[in-house]
Amino acid sequence: MKKELSPTDQHFTTFVKEIKSKILSSQYEALKAVNKELINLYWDIGKNIVEKQEQFGWGQSVVKNLSEELQKEFVGMKGFSERNLWNMRTFYIEYRDNTKLQALTAQIGWTHNVVIFQKAKDELEREFYIKMVIKFGWTSRVLDNHIDNKSYEKFLLNQTNFDITIVEKYKHQASLAVKDEYNFDFLELGEEYSEHQLEIGLINKIREFLAQMGSDFAFLGNQYKLEVDDEEYFIDILLYHRRLKSLIAIELKIGKFKPEYAGKMNFYLSVLNDTIKLPDENPSIGIIICKEKKRTTVEYALKESNQPIGVATYKLTEFLPSEFKDLLPTPSEISQRLENLFEK
Repeated sequence: MKKELSPTDQHFTTFVKEIKSKILSSQYEALKAVNKELINLYWDIGKNIVEKQEQFGWGQSVVKNLSEELQKEFVGMKGFSERNLWNMRTFYIEYRDNTKLQALTAQIGWTHNVVIFQKAKDELEREFYIKMVIKFGWTSRVLDNHIDNKSYEKFLLNQTNFDITIVEKYKHQASLAVKDEYNFDFLELGEEYSEHQLEIGLINKIREFLAQMGSDFAFLGNQYKLEVDDEEYFIDILLYHRRLKSLIAIELKIGKFKPEYAGKMNFYLSVLNDTIKLPDENPSIGIIICKEKKRTTVEYALKESNQPIGVATYKLTEFLPSEFKDLLPTPSEISQRLENLFEK
């Protein structure tokens, strides 16, 4: 006699998960196939527009007229606006001489492709962003933010030892989390300031600071205390990176990078990993942010370190000396001068 099946039966629960996984996998493959067909269609339309313009000498009006005819025929079907037809034409022109990128573009969505060929002009830069979308599943908004934040340049220029200190799974994500230079132009510091003043300035404008660091960072504290052998040590700023699931120790230096900074950070990371890091979190990462650095010195300093460390610089906006501020015209006077300038 067959027994009644309970919804809480462990074998049944496992069975349901397997079926759900198969369905999701099938849906994903179907979506990939549909996306590939759509990209191929848009490529062919862009190619045909270019070829007909060259053959018959048609001007820009062909795109407008074609859009109107297609939207009449395919009522309610999106994708045939005049703007999108121009995008298809640009898509073909930008990639027709690069077969490698042609193949890669079919693996990401159309909106992703548009963002990349509109905002990234170098072919290697485009390849980088396409591969990052494929690898990390970035949404078009996340992609847009990465391009605006110069993630490609950051990936090429940043100085870290992540290749030898971070597991393959998180290596690239960690590299993208560290910039080569941070822009602290939201700070109003004088010509001379201390490391403490720099730190307090960043803490007082924590929202702007985290925006500069990146969207995945969360603030845990400043002057974060560590205790070793009855001695107290303080990390300037401690952050947490949600995607990496890692503590991020920030050390601020107002001068040039010195090799001993790496040794100090190495010590901090070891203590964090042993005393603060949770069992399910990944090893901590250190970022040393200095006013200046010599790239060869940084390379040697990080070469033998067994902890993941990045070294970056920061820049500040140069403000008008205080003695000149009273000489500036008022906002209304400035507005009037600009109006007069444009009128002329």
